[in-house]
Amino acid sequence: MMRTRPVLFVTAIALAGAVLAVHASVPGQGGGAGQGGGRGRGGGPRTAYPDRPPGDPAAVERGKSLYGVHCAFCHGADTRGGDSGPSLLRSPIVLDDRNGELIGPVVRAGRVDRGMPKFSVTDAQLSDLAAFVHSFRAAGYDESRLRPPNIVIGDAQAGEASFNAKCASCHSTTGDLRGIAMKVSDARMLQQTWLMPGSGGRGAAAVPLNVPPTRVTVTLKSGEKVEGVLDRLDDFVVSLTQSDGTHRSFRTEGDTPKVEVHDPLQPHRDLLKKYADSDIHNVTAYLATLK
Repeated sequence: MMRTRPVLFVTAIALAGAVLAVHASVPGQGGGAGQGGGRGRGGGPRTAYPDRPPGDPAAVERGKSLYGVHCAFCHGADTRGGDSGPSLLRSPIVLDDRNGELIGPVVRAGRVDRGMPKFSVTDAQLSDLAAFVHSFRAAGYDESRLRPPNIVIGDAQAGEASFNAKCASCHSTTGDLRGIAMKVSDARMLQQTWLMPGSGGRGAAAVPLNVPPTRVTVTLKSGEKVEGVLDRLDDFVVSLTQSDGTHRSFRTEGDTPKVEVHDPLQPHRDLLKKYADSDIHNVTAYLATLK
């Protein structure tokens, strides 16, 4: 292929919306969510990350339905922000609120200048909505970043179908991937390995794999072709090692000389842009069964 630069990897009940983000930075109105001191809008000292008793499951479920229809697009399904609204998880108003008494005025008054209209909600609806929002626990460390105990949560059967459609032309579960789940027992590393072999991920050591090196063909003005393992490629130079161990370097200017990179992992790079989250979970679940 020709040389390319590698590719490395509104609206409804807008609870608090931009108003909450503004209050988070206004002195005297709740302080930052990470500050244990300060006073919330409720007037009393605030615990930065309050421990709340579990809400009534029925109320949380009703609130979830309201939130899903009216709020999730802006503020995300888990209240941590969406396409057009900020996170509510650490908003001072939400942290200080107990049963909707602080959230309610913001919802009902709206903030039209920031794209948030007024909403007419009953006290019961507001209480349910607050119960759902408060079911997400804020903490000093964002729990959304914690490693889940198990990432193998996909559908193995769907993963097999996806594997056969996208991967089987190059890989075989009875050949190069035979017993892969035994060779790579850590599910996170297994997922990283099939997504981008040899990458390791987040500084972890990569699983040793028999991946051929990236090769390059340089065609000079004279028509001579020089081939070898790619050592370096940037805007100014391409260097390679030929089969006899000879190192060659060539200055590049625009498309001269012609440089063709043969990256055995290019199909993996191309597919990274096409996977849905469900594809990743499902294929991982399927590969985890190959023991």
